[in-house]
Amino acid sequence: MNTLRRLDRLIAPSVRRRAAISTSLWPHRWMSQSTTIAPGSPSSKSTVNAAEVRGVAQILRQQKGNLGQPTSVSHPHLIQPDELVPGVELTEIKERRSQLMQNIRAYARSFGGEFNGHSSTCHMLVLGAASKKYMSGKIPYVFRQNSDFYYLTGCLEPDAVLLLTIDDAQNVQSELFMRPKDPHAELWDGPRTGPELAVPLFGVTEAHPLSQLEAVLAKRAGALKPHIWFDQKSTDLPSLAENMLRLSGDQHRPLLPAYTFLEAMRLLKSRDEMQLMRRTCDIASRSFNEVMAETRPGQSEHHLFAAIDYKCRMRNASYLAYPPVVAAGQNATVIHYVANSQLLGQHDLVLMDAGCEYGGYTSDITRTWPASGLFTEPQRTLYDMLHQLQGEIIGNVMKPGGETLDQLFETTCYKLGKYLQEIGLVGKSFSEYKELVSQGYRFCPHHVSHYLGMDVHDTPHVPRNTRIVPGMVFTIEPGIYIGQDCGDVPPEFRGIGIRIEDDLLINENGHVEVLTEACVKDPRALQELCKQQQRKPGASSAEAF
Repeated sequence: MNTLRRLDRLIAPSVRRRAAISTSLWPHRWMSQSTTIAPGSPSSKSTVNAAEVRGVAQILRQQKGNLGQPTSVSHPHLIQPDELVPGVELTEIKERRSQLMQNIRAYARSFGGEFNGHSSTCHMLVLGAASKKYMSGKIPYVFRQNSDFYYLTGCLEPDAVLLLTIDDAQNVQSELFMRPKDPHAELWDGPRTGPELAVPLFGVTEAHPLSQLEAVLAKRAGALKPHIWFDQKSTDLPSLAENMLRLSGDQHRPLLPAYTFLEAMRLLKSRDEMQLMRRTCDIASRSFNEVMAETRPGQSEHHLFAAIDYKCRMRNASYLAYPPVVAAGQNATVIHYVANSQLLGQHDLVLMDAGCEYGGYTSDITRTWPASGLFTEPQRTLYDMLHQLQGEIIGNVMKPGGETLDQLFETTCYKLGKYLQEIGLVGKSFSEYKELVSQGYRFCPHHVSHYLGMDVHDTPHVPRNTRIVPGMVFTIEPGIYIGQDCGDVPPEFRGIGIRIEDDLLINENGHVEVLTEACVKDPRALQELCKQQQRKPGASSAEAF
């Protein structure tokens, strides 16, 4: 049985009648969970008390905020006093750790007296941070934390390890293993938090130097005899994988994958996460509008790449969420074109697929617009059709034919096939539903939706036939790609690629929010936007960048 569905059935059967994924996995609603936490246990403490707040504030003042990552003292323009990381309080991160272990325990108990050949009710989960990577020699890539590790800790340092345990009494303990303070290393690479300050900063039960990892793992496993959860295939730390394999052999316990439980939680955004998604999408939307307004024939795709990166960063995004597609003319018929090196022709359409990351959460937008500010007649015909189609698909979300991402895709392909038939690009001989779906898929050979969150293709193991419920964020991105070699299509339509992509949130009230609504896509408004800059005296492609 799919773990997501089994977990949903176990934790909130009353909620399951309304949604395929239980809202008891949703932060801020965990008080209603069916499993209880033992009074007085570390996990029963769902809030950070005043003494803890004062203690953290005092540490930050003493350190002048110079820990291993930004804090509310060092970066008050990004992080509020009650937040551990931008937009998220320590309370929520502590709740995530507790809820994860409770969900794992509930899942294991559903199998009866034994789970995986053992009767233990204790569980141990180990998760590693990302490691620093190098492009050559000592030249590093920009560090990006492992999303699961960031979700459970808020820690932005490399090479760290999180250990979570839950015992027979449902006491949840959390331990962090950190790089030790090292004045010489910090001279070159910047401050470290160190295990000494990890407990108050990250709200964990204990913290240790990394050198103690193997000994502590063996001690905890020996005392609890737990089931051991560790995603060996996805870990970034080879030494951690070796430690876990030894531990598995010593304890005669297999390493069980935990990603399904984490993805079930990350799939449904909390209120704070919803706000972060609104922010990252707004940043990207307004940046897109400026780039479209400043586009001119004769510029390079590379210039537009630089422009969207710059404009997102100037609105406090950390960086672009992925290598963008900036495709002019027939380059837009290559779905993942990333060379971004060609010049924009006078009659070219420009397809840009880009997004940014803010506070660890990503946006993902695609717009297609005329470099000159004016569509040609064939371009306008296809654009109007796709714009109408996308609007209809968005309007169909959570309705028959749009209750899952897979249903949205099938509906898109059918409608696209039908509309292409109406404008003469698909023959009249195709009349059956499956035939029109097939014709739509021929011109749009990618899925129309994916989940969105901390990663661009977020929670990739959650099936796209999962029912859409409040808390989900996903894209709607129909496209049409007509290569020069499409001999059965009229010549004037060949070499045209168009995609329109928006990010949608199902909010806590069950309403559909188009998070990227501020990004212009209406064809008339789009032409007007693209012609604005060109009406300015002396405007030219050379002056644009």
